[in-house]
Amino acid sequence: MTLLRDEDLAAAFDHAARGYDTLVAANPGYHAHLRRSARRLGLPGRGEGLRLLDLGCGTGASTAALRSVLPGAAITAVDASAGMLRRAALKPWAGGVTFVHSPVERLTPAGVGGPFDAVFAAYLFRNVSDPDAVLALARDLLKPGGRLGVHEYTLSGRRVDRVVWTAVCRGIVQPAAAVLGDGELYRHLWRSVVGFDTADRFARRVRAAGFERVRALPLPGWQTGITHTFVARRAEAVR
Repeated sequence: MTLLRDEDLAAAFDHAARGYDTLVAANPGYHAHLRRSARRLGLPGRGEGLRLLDLGCGTGASTAALRSVLPGAAITAVDASAGMLRRAALKPWAGGVTFVHSPVERLTPAGVGGPFDAVFAAYLFRNVSDPDAVLALARDLLKPGGRLGVHEYTLSGRRVDRVVWTAVCRGIVQPAAAVLGDGELYRHLWRSVVGFDTADRFARRVRAAGFERVRALPLPGWQTGITHTFVARRAEAVR
Protein backbone atom coordinates (compact mmCIF):
# COMPACT_ATOMS: atom_id res chain seq x y z
CA MET A 1 0.00 0.00 0.00
CA THR A 2 1.40 3.38 -1.02
CA LEU A 3 1.04 6.05 1.67
CA LEU A 4 1.51 9.80 1.55
CA ARG A 5 4.52 10.94 3.53
CA ASP A 6 6.38 14.08 4.56
CA GLU A 7 5.95 17.03 2.15
CA ASP A 8 3.33 15.20 0.05
CA LEU A 9 1.18 14.53 3.11
CA ALA A 10 1.56 18.10 4.39
CA ALA A 11 0.52 19.43 0.97
CA ALA A 12 -2.53 17.14 0.94
CA PHE A 13 -3.57 18.44 4.37
CA ASP A 14 -3.02 22.02 3.16
CA HIS A 15 -5.49 21.38 0.35
CA ALA A 16 -7.97 19.65 2.64
CA ALA A 17 -7.85 22.25 5.43
CA ARG A 18 -10.94 24.18 4.31
CA GLY A 19 -13.29 21.20 4.47
CA TYR A 20 -11.54 19.18 7.17
CA ASP A 21 -13.61 20.35 10.14
CA THR A 22 -16.85 19.64 8.29
CA LEU A 23 -15.84 16.06 7.54
CA VAL A 24 -14.62 15.21 11.04
CA ALA A 25 -17.73 16.78 12.60
CA ALA A 26 -19.75 14.10 10.79
CA ASN A 27 -17.99 11.46 12.90
CA PRO A 28 -20.21 10.81 15.97
CA GLY A 29 -18.22 11.37 19.14
CA TYR A 30 -15.12 12.75 17.42
CA HIS A 31 -14.65 15.74 19.72
CA ALA A 32 -16.00 13.99 22.82
CA HIS A 33 -13.51 11.17 22.31
CA LEU A 34 -10.61 13.63 22.11
CA ARG A 35 -11.74 15.22 25.38
CA ARG A 36 -11.94 11.76 26.95
CA SER A 37 -8.36 11.06 25.86
CA ALA A 38 -7.24 14.41 27.27
CA ARG A 39 -8.84 13.54 30.62
CA ARG A 40 -7.08 10.19 30.56
CA LEU A 41 -3.76 12.00 30.90
CA GLY A 42 -4.73 12.21 34.57
CA LEU A 43 -3.34 15.70 35.09
CA PRO A 44 -4.43 17.58 38.20
CA GLY A 45 -7.11 20.25 38.49
CA ARG A 46 -7.52 22.70 35.65
CA GLY A 47 -3.88 22.39 34.60
CA GLU A 48 -2.65 25.61 36.24
CA GLY A 49 1.11 25.89 35.91
CA LEU A 50 1.39 22.97 33.51
CA ARG A 51 2.94 23.05 30.04
CA LEU A 52 1.41 20.84 27.35
CA LEU A 53 2.61 19.98 23.85
CA ASP A 54 0.12 18.96 21.15
CA LEU A 55 1.95 17.14 18.37
CA GLY A 56 0.23 17.07 14.98
CA CYS A 57 -2.56 19.42 16.03
CA GLY A 58 -4.14 19.80 12.57
CA THR A 59 -7.01 22.30 12.62
CA GLY A 60 -6.94 22.22 16.40
CA ALA A 61 -9.53 19.65 17.50
CA SER A 62 -6.99 18.02 19.81
CA THR A 63 -5.82 21.41 21.08
CA ALA A 64 -9.42 22.39 21.79
CA ALA A 65 -9.85 19.18 23.78
CA LEU A 66 -6.80 20.03 25.89
CA ARG A 67 -8.06 23.59 26.44
CA SER A 68 -11.48 22.27 27.47
CA VAL A 69 -10.12 19.76 29.98
CA LEU A 70 -7.13 21.78 31.22
CA PRO A 71 -7.98 25.45 30.63
CA GLY A 72 -5.25 26.70 32.96
CA ALA A 73 -2.38 25.02 31.10
CA ALA A 74 0.00 26.66 28.64
CA ILE A 75 -0.24 24.84 25.30
CA THR A 76 2.15 24.65 22.37
CA ALA A 77 0.63 23.10 19.23
CA VAL A 78 2.71 21.82 16.31
CA ASP A 79 1.81 20.74 12.78
CA ALA A 80 3.55 20.27 9.44
CA SER A 81 0.64 21.75 7.46
CA ALA A 82 0.54 25.54 7.29
CA GLY A 83 -3.03 25.40 6.00
CA MET A 84 -4.24 23.36 8.96
CA LEU A 85 -2.44 25.64 11.41
CA ARG A 86 -4.05 28.74 9.90
CA ARG A 87 -7.45 27.18 10.54
CA ALA A 88 -6.49 26.28 14.10
CA ALA A 89 -5.24 29.79 14.89
CA LEU A 90 -8.62 31.28 13.88
CA LYS A 91 -10.59 29.24 16.39
CA PRO A 92 -12.21 31.20 19.26
CA TRP A 93 -10.28 29.26 21.90
CA ALA A 94 -6.88 29.77 20.22
CA GLY A 95 -5.82 32.88 22.15
CA GLY A 96 -2.79 32.10 24.24
CA VAL A 97 -1.88 28.93 22.34
CA THR A 98 1.59 28.95 20.79
CA PHE A 99 1.42 27.51 17.27
CA VAL A 100 4.55 26.09 15.64
CA HIS A 101 4.77 25.21 11.94
CA SER A 102 7.15 22.27 11.68
CA PRO A 103 7.26 18.60 10.78
CA VAL A 104 7.21 16.75 14.09
CA GLU A 105 10.32 14.81 13.14
CA ARG A 106 12.36 18.04 12.99
CA LEU A 107 11.45 19.35 16.43
CA THR A 108 14.00 19.73 19.19
CA PRO A 109 13.42 20.43 22.90
CA ALA A 110 15.00 23.85 22.44
CA GLY A 111 12.88 24.61 19.38
CA VAL A 112 9.57 24.29 21.25
CA GLY A 113 10.74 25.39 24.67
CA GLY A 114 10.61 22.03 26.45
CA PRO A 115 10.48 20.19 28.70
CA PHE A 116 6.72 19.66 29.06
CA ASP A 117 4.47 18.16 31.69
CA ALA A 118 2.55 16.24 29.02
CA VAL A 119 2.76 15.46 25.32
CA PHE A 120 -0.48 14.70 23.47
CA ALA A 121 -0.67 13.34 19.93
CA ALA A 122 -3.93 12.63 18.10
CA TYR A 123 -3.97 10.80 14.77
CA LEU A 124 -0.25 11.41 14.31
CA PHE A 125 1.83 8.26 14.62
CA ARG A 126 0.46 6.32 11.66
CA ASN A 127 1.24 9.36 9.49
CA VAL A 128 4.96 9.69 10.26
CA SER A 129 7.76 7.85 8.52
CA ASP A 130 9.46 6.74 11.75
CA PRO A 131 7.08 6.31 14.71
CA ASP A 132 9.88 5.10 16.97
CA ALA A 133 11.91 8.26 16.38
CA VAL A 134 8.86 10.41 17.19
CA LEU A 135 8.24 8.46 20.40
CA ALA A 136 11.87 9.01 21.37
CA LEU A 137 11.44 12.71 20.65
CA ALA A 138 8.28 12.83 22.78
CA ARG A 139 10.17 11.21 25.63
CA ASP A 140 12.97 13.77 25.32
CA LEU A 141 10.42 16.60 25.34
CA LEU A 142 8.88 15.44 28.63
CA LYS A 143 9.95 16.17 32.16
CA PRO A 144 10.85 13.07 34.22
CA GLY A 145 7.50 11.60 35.20
CA GLY A 146 5.72 13.56 32.46
CA ARG A 147 2.66 12.06 30.76
CA LEU A 148 2.25 10.85 27.20
CA GLY A 149 -1.21 10.64 25.66
CA VAL A 150 -1.76 9.17 22.19
CA HIS A 151 -5.20 9.13 20.57
CA GLU A 152 -4.96 6.96 17.48
CA TYR A 153 -6.69 4.66 15.05
CA THR A 154 -5.18 1.32 16.08
CA LEU A 155 -7.24 -1.73 15.24
CA SER A 156 -7.78 -4.40 17.88
CA GLY A 157 -6.72 -7.16 15.51
CA ARG A 158 -10.24 -8.59 15.17
CA ARG A 159 -11.38 -8.97 11.57
CA VAL A 160 -14.71 -7.27 12.30
CA ASP A 161 -12.97 -4.00 13.25
CA ARG A 162 -11.13 -3.85 9.94
CA VAL A 163 -14.40 -4.59 8.13
CA VAL A 164 -16.21 -1.78 9.97
CA TRP A 165 -13.38 0.68 9.34
CA THR A 166 -13.28 -0.17 5.63
CA ALA A 167 -17.06 0.10 5.31
CA VAL A 168 -17.13 3.54 6.94
CA CYS A 169 -14.26 4.83 4.81
CA ARG A 170 -15.50 3.51 1.48
CA GLY A 171 -19.18 4.09 2.11
CA ILE A 172 -19.13 7.52 3.77
CA VAL A 173 -15.77 9.25 4.18
CA GLN A 174 -14.18 8.73 0.77
CA PRO A 175 -17.26 9.71 -1.29
CA ALA A 176 -17.66 12.91 0.77
CA ALA A 177 -13.96 13.71 0.42
CA ALA A 178 -14.07 13.13 -3.33
CA VAL A 179 -16.68 15.88 -3.66
CA LEU A 180 -14.22 18.27 -2.01
CA GLY A 181 -11.35 17.13 -4.23
CA ASP A 182 -9.51 15.41 -1.37
CA GLY A 183 -10.00 11.80 -2.33
CA GLU A 184 -6.30 10.95 -2.31
CA LEU A 185 -5.87 12.10 1.28
CA TYR A 186 -8.80 10.08 2.57
CA ARG A 187 -7.73 6.98 0.66
CA HIS A 188 -4.43 7.46 2.51
CA LEU A 189 -6.44 7.68 5.75
CA TRP A 190 -7.95 4.25 5.15
CA ARG A 191 -4.65 2.66 4.13
CA SER A 192 -2.70 4.25 6.99
CA VAL A 193 -4.98 2.60 9.56
CA VAL A 194 -5.14 -0.91 8.12
CA GLY A 195 -1.36 -0.86 7.58
CA PHE A 196 -0.45 0.47 11.04
CA ASP A 197 0.10 -1.24 14.38
CA THR A 198 -2.64 -3.04 16.22
CA ALA A 199 -3.33 -1.61 19.68
CA ASP A 200 -1.21 -4.26 21.40
CA ARG A 201 1.69 -3.74 19.05
CA PHE A 202 1.64 0.03 19.47
CA ALA A 203 1.58 -0.35 23.27
CA ARG A 204 4.71 -2.51 22.98
CA ARG A 205 6.29 0.16 20.79
CA VAL A 206 5.62 2.79 23.47
CA ARG A 207 7.18 0.60 26.16
CA ALA A 208 10.24 -0.02 23.98
CA ALA A 209 10.68 3.77 23.65
CA GLY A 210 11.31 4.03 27.39
CA PHE A 211 7.85 4.75 28.81
CA GLU A 212 6.34 3.21 31.93
CA ARG A 213 2.76 2.44 33.05
CA VAL A 214 1.64 2.03 29.46
CA ARG A 215 -2.09 1.44 29.04
CA ALA A 216 -4.20 1.01 25.90
CA LEU A 217 -7.77 2.13 26.56
CA PRO A 218 -10.64 1.64 24.09
CA LEU A 219 -13.00 4.41 23.11
CA PRO A 220 -16.79 3.92 23.05
CA GLY A 221 -19.32 3.80 20.25
CA TRP A 222 -18.72 2.58 16.72
CA GLN A 223 -14.98 3.14 17.13
CA THR A 224 -14.59 0.52 19.86
CA GLY A 225 -11.80 -1.74 18.63
CA ILE A 226 -10.76 0.88 16.06
CA THR A 227 -9.57 3.89 18.08
CA HIS A 228 -7.67 3.79 21.39
CA THR A 229 -6.12 6.11 23.92
CA PHE A 230 -2.60 5.19 24.99
CA VAL A 231 -1.32 6.72 28.20
CA ALA A 232 2.15 6.36 29.65
CA ARG A 233 4.77 8.14 31.73
CA ARG A 234 8.38 9.00 31.17
CA ALA A 235 10.52 7.31 33.78
CA GLU A 236 11.53 9.53 36.71
CA ALA A 237 15.16 8.67 36.10
CA VAL A 238 17.09 6.81 33.43
CA ARG A 239 18.05 3.34 34.69
